[in-house]
Amino acid sequence: MRPHVVAVLALPRVVASDLATPCELFGHAEVPGCRQPYEVRVCGEGRRVDAGAFDVSLRWDLSALAKAQTVIVPGLRAPMQPIAPAVLAALRAAARRRVRIASICTGAFVLAQAGLLDGLRATTHWVAAKLLAEQFPAVTVDPNVLYVDDGQILTSAGAAAGLDLCLHMLRNDHGAAVAAHAARLAVAPLERSGGQAQFIVHEPPTATSSLAPLLEWMTAHLREDLELPTLARKARMSTRTLSRRFREQTGTTPLKWILTARIARAQQLLESTSLSLEEIAAHAGFAAASTLRNRFAQVMGTSPTSYRKLFRGAGATAG
Repeated sequence: MRPHVVAVLALPRVVASDLATPCELFGHAEVPGCRQPYEVRVCGEGRRVDAGAFDVSLRWDLSALAKAQTVIVPGLRAPMQPIAPAVLAALRAAARRRVRIASICTGAFVLAQAGLLDGLRATTHWVAAKLLAEQFPAVTVDPNVLYVDDGQILTSAGAAAGLDLCLHMLRNDHGAAVAAHAARLAVAPLERSGGQAQFIVHEPPTATSSLAPLLEWMTAHLREDLELPTLARKARMSTRTLSRRFREQTGTTPLKWILTARIARAQQLLESTSLSLEEIAAHAGFAAASTLRNRFAQVMGTSPTSYRKLFRGAGATAG
């Protein structure tokens, strides 16, 4: 059986770790009964690219994309840099052949420039998600997930999420046991689901005009009753007017804003204190620890306890 060709597209200013991830994972994948399940071809428009601290010499040019079953686009240090027309044309041609195409981190910007993400849900590193959404409004950007699998087109968040995406593709190709073995070889956790959160700091939207004082007051009073009538009285306007202006100025509803603000407060306390979940729930304005657990899991895709284990600093205090 011929190996499945994985073309990894190395463009100028490529993120070196993103480039290495698919090379290592697919290059060392072990499939029972298959001597060489994958052949990895690192390719580009030229034969040498800047990878930051070093240059990368390439063995393959863009013709490698024409022979690939999977194309992977690693992230770029300057996500909005112009992409050569020949590169975009090669990606579009691969898409027309129904080749599987995946991006890691800001590689999503390359796919977006090629028009391959139009009308699709996609993700990228959370730091770049707002820029991706602004520059490519035809793309539905989800900054809260590790990766998105649309079938033919796949996108992932940054760094470790690229490994999660590659493990996901490997599992789809050869099953869970092969993917689990590859994860162990990489000394990495077993594959995380694509819907897991990127663990971003969920700051609520801000307002730059008339609602700014109200938002400041709400942030300082998260422990209190923040029902819509209470907020309307504080803002000296009707509930209908407040709701309309809130959406106009923040892009969301008062209820969603408050939930995001309370989750952000819980994140800060989980990271920096030794307070119990009951105490954190009270500080953040949740009725009980059980409510905090449920809401936190809905927004963050993990439990408060698991989040604390991952992100609590050594200098955490008792309160």
